[in-house]
Amino acid sequence: MAQEITTPATTGTTLVEVKGLKVHFPIKGGLLSRTVANVKAVDGVDMFIRRGETLGLVGESGCGKSTTGRAILQLIKPTAGSVLFEGDELTKLSAGEIRKKRARMQMVFQDPFGSLDPRFTVGQIVAEPLENFNRGNAKEIQEQVADLLQVVGLNPYFMNRFSHEFSGGQRQRIGIARALALRPSLVVADEPVSALDVSIQAQVLNLLEDLQGKFGLTYLFVAHNLSVVKHISDRVAVMYLGRVVELSKSEEMYEMPLHPYTQALL
Repeated sequence: MAQEITTPATTGTTLVEVKGLKVHFPIKGGLLSRTVANVKAVDGVDMFIRRGETLGLVGESGCGKSTTGRAILQLIKPTAGSVLFEGDELTKLSAGEIRKKRARMQMVFQDPFGSLDPRFTVGQIVAEPLENFNRGNAKEIQEQVADLLQVVGLNPYFMNRFSHEFSGGQRQRIGIARALALRPSLVVADEPVSALDVSIQAQVLNLLEDLQGKFGLTYLFVAHNLSVVKHISDRVAVMYLGRVVELSKSEEMYEMPLHPYTQALL
């Protein structure tokens, strides 16, 4: 039977631990633009992610799942709560300290078209994080870019082309290569296949699984469809109205979902 799991069984294997996470967006009104209400996008999320596992985070549009992923990475400042990553409390770090942590936590974005700068070549896009973190001279960075493109199934010959010359699936591979450039331990994949054709989705999911084994990655995999995360996730958390309403091992959730909302998603 599916159980709600909110605390790690073995703290030594925990990479990320989230407690009481809230993200509220103010609604302004009146002549003085005072805050008259708050949109509670994330309203008290508790979860943990073990090192090397994939935690699926599922829910309908507007439930707060993408905001949760961004708040964990501190791309959005949480209103309240705790985010422990590799033992560090991210919510208490300075901007400079957070920047240093960026090398260890990266994101793959939903939109493979809008997330790549059309002014840059593929090589420049993948090289950007390497240059920002001084990971070698120009020749060394070019070699790393070539290796990264090969790893995600693209010919290094393409590095001088621009992103508009590629298909959606190829662009998502470029985004994945960029996310892997600094060898992160955590990757938040924000609906990475939802904008792709069904025939391409399986290829990208298989690639993510292969890369996880190759690099020892930990994934927070955000999706709106439970069927997408069925085979890639070790555990699945279901979000509804800003809260996690069910969290269990993947196979248990599909065999015996407990919450009515989870049952509706299935």
